Amino acid sequence: MDARYQVVMSQLMLPHQANPAGNVHGGEIMKFMDNAAFACAMKYAHCNCVTARVDELVFHLPIFVGALVTCKATIAYVGTTSMDVYVEVFSEDMTSHNGPEKALCAHFTMVAMGRSGKAQKVPPYQPETEYEKQLYAEAEAKTIARKQKK
Repeated sequence: MDARYQVVMSQLMLPHQANPAGNVHGGEIMKFMDNAAFACAMKYAHCNCVTARVDELVFHLPIFVGALVTCKATIAYVGTTSMDVYVEVFSEDMTSHNGPEKALCAHFTMVAMGRSGKAQKVPPYQPETEYEKQLYAEAEAKTIARKQKK
């Protein structure tokens, strides 16, 4: 994966981000994912970007206070003015010897915004690695299906 098309961010989960039982609020994780998607899209498009859509979020495992949470955001697909950014979230209990576990993932549709406040074109994208090609095919199929529903 070309680092130009990816952003990795990590954050330690703190008590103010959780309920009294120590479970981190889903909204805290969603905000973190949105920040990672924004950074990835802006890094690719070289302009301000806004979130237009978030596909289904499914939490596979809980995230607790004290966990090191890492978001990996990757450009998956590029349209004319928008980008599909695939965001994976990994949670790591740093007191155990177990590696990070995938906690959830989602696709974010980010729109490139010009200084005028209107959507602007983004550079074309050509996936190169097998992983990039797989992400591209999945995101392209979802984009086509969404457009057909309209």
